[in-house]
Amino acid sequence: MARKDVVAKDYMQNRETFADAFNFLLYDGKQTIKPENLKPLDTTSIALPFGDDGNVVPIQKYRDILKTATVMKDDRAAYILLGIENQSEINYAMPVRNMLYDAIQYAEQIEKIKQGRRGKGKRSASREEFLSGLRRTDKLIPVITLTVCFTPNKWTGPKDLHSMLKADEDILRFVDNYRLHLIAPANLSEKDFAKFRTELSVVLKFVKYSNDKKKLRKKISEDAAFKSVSKKTVDMVNAMTNSNIRYNEEEERVDMCEAIKELINDALAEGEAKGIAKGIAKGKAKGKAEGALETLAGLVKKGLLTVAQAAEEAHMSVAEFKKKAKALA
Repeated sequence: MARKDVVAKDYMQNRETFADAFNFLLYDGKQTIKPENLKPLDTTSIALPFGDDGNVVPIQKYRDILKTATVMKDDRAAYILLGIENQSEINYAMPVRNMLYDAIQYAEQIEKIKQGRRGKGKRSASREEFLSGLRRTDKLIPVITLTVCFTPNKWTGPKDLHSMLKADEDILRFVDNYRLHLIAPANLSEKDFAKFRTELSVVLKFVKYSNDKKKLRKKISEDAAFKSVSKKTVDMVNAMTNSNIRYNEEEERVDMCEAIKELINDALAEGEAKGIAKGIAKGKAKGKAEGALETLAGLVKKGLLTVAQAAEEAHMSVAEFKKKAKALA
């Protein structure tokens, strides 16, 4: 599991891949978020919960990936914080987990605003502004967390907070819901795959069909995207699906179609070799058994053993021993 986490984090933090995932989620594949407008942030979030008594208790959580994004719309710049949480298995606590990440991020923004004003020129503040540390005109940056699940199984976990709660509708209407933003291969259609612009689509498609080898080989042979992929993409596929696709380290690109064929041929050759070895071993065992039986039959013929004694030595009934001995004669 640890290796999967490391490989997934390294793969998804690439700016092009990161932007591709969020363009799919937010803009239906339209290239609105530009990779060059992404800036990585420290994934260690330390929030200081605030209270009227002024006491604070640090909370620390580790995100997988967090970046700031500048999105240009109508000649205006909009700033958002984007986080990705990678999952190699279904996590039934994901809505609460992501909600906590987002809440901590908002708390951290408030703390930074408060710290930014300390030591600077003071401006008269209302009692409410003084207590909260925020001015009425202060605004926070939106935070969006996306979960990318690299499993071929359909997402069976909750997709929002309400589905995790045991409560009547009259109570739920007073509980703010938190929706899970999710990319799961099993839930993607062929039209969805076409909305990606990076090799993330190759990884997601491979993962989706990884439990059906026949369908997977068909998809790989038909999809030109698999003809030339980066070694990082192959490493990602291997890690997420426990595959063993090999490639030449000296080559920059990998033809996954050919690599899969070689893998299948190697497996067939290995299976054939095992079959031959098993046949030889079985033949030897059979030969040894027949040799022992022939020896016992000879001792009976010479009067050195009774049929009953010989049958007992051969772990057979008398009738079975006679039948086997007659066949060897």
